[in-house]
Amino acid sequence: MLHTQMEDLRQTAGEETSSPDSPRSHVLFQQRVAAVSCPALSAARLTLPGVMDAEGRVDESRLRMHIFKNGGVCPSERGLVWRFLFGMYPCSSTALERSLLQEQMAVRYRLMKRKWQQFLPSAVQMHLNGTDAELVAAVRYFEQRQTQVQQQIQDQSEGVSDRLAFLELQAQILFERVTFDQEELQEATRIIDKDVPRTNRELSYYQGEGSGNLLVLRDILITYAAFHPEVSYAQGMNDLCSRFLEVLDSEVDTFWSFSCYMEKFSKDFRADGLHRKIELEAALLKELDPQLYSHLVTDSMESFTFCHRWLLLGFQREFEHSDALRLFEILSCDHLELISQQVDRARYQERLARKCRPEDNSNSELPAINTDFTFELFICAAILLENRESLLLCRDDVQLIQFTSSLQGTLDLNSTLKKAEHHLYNYCKSCAWDYMYGCCRADKGKEEDFLYQLRSLLVLK
Repeated sequence: MLHTQMEDLRQTAGEETSSPDSPRSHVLFQQRVAAVSCPALSAARLTLPGVMDAEGRVDESRLRMHIFKNGGVCPSERGLVWRFLFGMYPCSSTALERSLLQEQMAVRYRLMKRKWQQFLPSAVQMHLNGTDAELVAAVRYFEQRQTQVQQQIQDQSEGVSDRLAFLELQAQILFERVTFDQEELQEATRIIDKDVPRTNRELSYYQGEGSGNLLVLRDILITYAAFHPEVSYAQGMNDLCSRFLEVLDSEVDTFWSFSCYMEKFSKDFRADGLHRKIELEAALLKELDPQLYSHLVTDSMESFTFCHRWLLLGFQREFEHSDALRLFEILSCDHLELISQQVDRARYQERLARKCRPEDNSNSELPAINTDFTFELFICAAILLENRESLLLCRDDVQLIQFTSSLQGTLDLNSTLKKAEHHLYNYCKSCAWDYMYGCCRADKGKEEDFLYQLRSLLVLK
């Protein structure tokens, strides 16, 4: 069961962030600027049982189920897992194929970055006012890293250089027709330059020489904005992308993983997408607690807008940092989506069974599970319901925001997951109950069998 596995992972994470005198904390203190690429990881193996075959292919369904049931993965495997989880590495790829793919992605990213830098040379360097000593030092560390990268390129063997030159020619053909809107790119860069320094610099990843990672983050965000003008840049993307950079510790890998993530979730950074998510949260709470729902949608409160940051950034500030990373994994494994597939199979089997029972003339169908109710909405609902009494005392939007802001860093992930899982179970049960209750009223044994199967379906052992 998901929440019963969390303590082991918390202890493992604790080993990764131990006391200042520990070897690990010394490594953190000696943090360096992220690598450009991590080609060695393409051949690395996952130790999760039954997830990777001999040639390096990953069973995506098992990977996602493992993440959900075990409350995330160990920090030592997180970097490799995220490369599969977020789509940078196709789960169907072999280790050999990933080695070639890694080179291709590195070359393409380098060309994309160079293209916008040539188009907008004034944006190559972040403009500093000189009052932020940490940022001044960050620029210096970043430039030192750039010099080392150039030296590594010059030291490449002739065979490697020829292969990369061919990949660059392919990339040039791919991107030759890409054009930029100067005004839009300048505006995106301006906002990025304001937001990047606001990224949480208290994280060990941005301490010491690691402060140069702020400049790496900046280049990733500008490159993304330049080549995705339909999305460009919106406030909050820096915090989201920072998660990927911290875990993957690679500029190229972060760009492609972040880009894959944004293919699915970029709509959340648009007003219509976020409003849709807030509406879904309201609809879910209406089913779980009609009284609390009615209170939160009164005229004096703006319906659920106080959940904006929670849903946009995946509860990044509400939980302790290592817990927030694990929660991001859990939310990204789309477990409710997997459950809905199992429910569809169960519904199909039930239809087959009815065809074999001529006396059953019922035409009713099992109610469909709303897969728009993602697990993050159940997490949000669990937080709201846990603080129900305090929320009922709030009389306006200002009080709501003040209260929800007071929750930052105070929530317990184990407890929240347990409650969210319970609400998920109850929701799925209610979707199936009306039909099954009608079929099972005359047969108590069948009713008990249904409850047992539903419990097994939701992996609530």
